[in-house]
Amino acid sequence: MPKGAMLSYKFFIYHVPYVRYAVWLKPEDRFWCPAHPAWAYGLLQAFAPLLLGNSILVYEGLFSPEICYKLLEKYRITNMAYAPTAFRALAAAGDELRKKYKINLRAISSAGEPLTADTVRWAINNFGTAIYDHYGFTEGGMLVNNYNCCDMEIKPGSMGFPVPWHRVALVDKDGNETDGSEPSIIAIDRNQYGFYFKGYWKEEEKTKDAYKENWFISGDLARKDKEGYFWFEGRYDDVITSAGYRIGPFEIENTLVEHEAVAEAAVVGKPDPIKGEIVKAYVVLKPTYRPTLELGEEIKLFVKQRLSKHQYPREIEFIEVLPKTESGKIQRFKLRERSI
Repeated sequence: MPKGAMLSYKFFIYHVPYVRYAVWLKPEDRFWCPAHPAWAYGLLQAFAPLLLGNSILVYEGLFSPEICYKLLEKYRITNMAYAPTAFRALAAAGDELRKKYKINLRAISSAGEPLTADTVRWAINNFGTAIYDHYGFTEGGMLVNNYNCCDMEIKPGSMGFPVPWHRVALVDKDGNETDGSEPSIIAIDRNQYGFYFKGYWKEEEKTKDAYKENWFISGDLARKDKEGYFWFEGRYDDVITSAGYRIGPFEIENTLVEHEAVAEAAVVGKPDPIKGEIVKAYVVLKPTYRPTLELGEEIKLFVKQRLSKHQYPREIEFIEVLPKTESGKIQRFKLRERSI
């Protein structure tokens, strides 16, 4: 069921600096975010640029690589934001289609799920700029970002750094702050002026459960490296518990798509009588590859050589299409149901 998150007017006000510095909107930019406004990301990307006086493109049709390129060229779009799924679709459409159009993108942003290294490299090679990954959720807005404005070093797969106008922390299930070396829950200080969430519509218990002391608990997991970069690890209920290890899916998925045969991948936990769960990967192959047992074993070994031994997938199932929401997010619950 959809969640009815009640937000105050501060939702838009506090996203003006986000689009100015993280998205890096300049006064002369023409901006386009094809995300549906039913998704909070699409809603704020429609209104916040207008508060800065920018021109935006509104398109109501279906997204496709060719339509995207046509619109980018026709309306001379210089700044674009969308979900990683769309950028992967553009990359998969090939260089010949891309070269048919004159594209003048100055800045590109993305949110919804982590970007993979190959997608970032593709953007640099084709547009002359990287895609800057951003993270947020409806109740808290865009909170952790790679910032276009300061030409910061991008670590593909990383969410970047917290915004300066929110106190963002990593906490355990009891609301105690952690050092972030292990996957912990992303939380924000609800006592700050910029906190605009007013509760869930007609769901008092759900609202109450979202708070631990002064924290709003997101339900998302992340870790933090020594340089302070945040790394998304998945939803709390997406974490795989195998032989005592807590394993986030995204690092495995990012490694899977580095294999030359893999177009997309999603990882879930499959029930196991001994280990509790094992790591299972659903893999979409690139058009020139066919699913075989030998290829499955090769992909397993590829991951095993790059990650810890407890992280590589014990099972791989080739699949034609990953189940996704309208905003492009993978519906892991459907894959978990399929793996039982």
